[in-house]
Amino acid sequence: MDKEQILNILNTVSKNTMMETLEIQYTNVGDDFLEATMPVNKRVHQPMGLLHGGASVALAESVGSTASHLFIDKDKFDVRGIEISANHLKSKKDGIVTATAKIIHKGKTTHLWEIKIVDEEGKLISLCKLTNIILPKNN
Repeated sequence: MDKEQILNILNTVSKNTMMETLEIQYTNVGDDFLEATMPVNKRVHQPMGLLHGGASVALAESVGSTASHLFIDKDKFDVRGIEISANHLKSKKDGIVTATAKIIHKGKTTHLWEIKIVDEEGKLISLCKLTNIILPKNN
């Protein structure tokens, strides 16, 4: 499949999920990364009018877990997130944030991802780390 086909599939399967609720859109994919955007508006604000850290973590886990799916045989295996950490470094009131997940470790049973969330100017908003476990499917 080419890049556009992959992105179209990822965005289609996100319908009726939290990714659709948060308006997360997968925008770029490569051999070792996946990228997605999310608008920053009142739907993802905390009470002080800033991007909620939980929304950033939801974006990071969405992009990192989806990226792991690109590396596995989906007929034989499932992906589950088992640990995520986030350092929120800069606040954001509005606009768009972009999350890029890059593979750090691709093992048989675990994948480790670094996810950087940046603003439109490339300034780092959050730095996240996600560990996924790769499980055999129960048929």
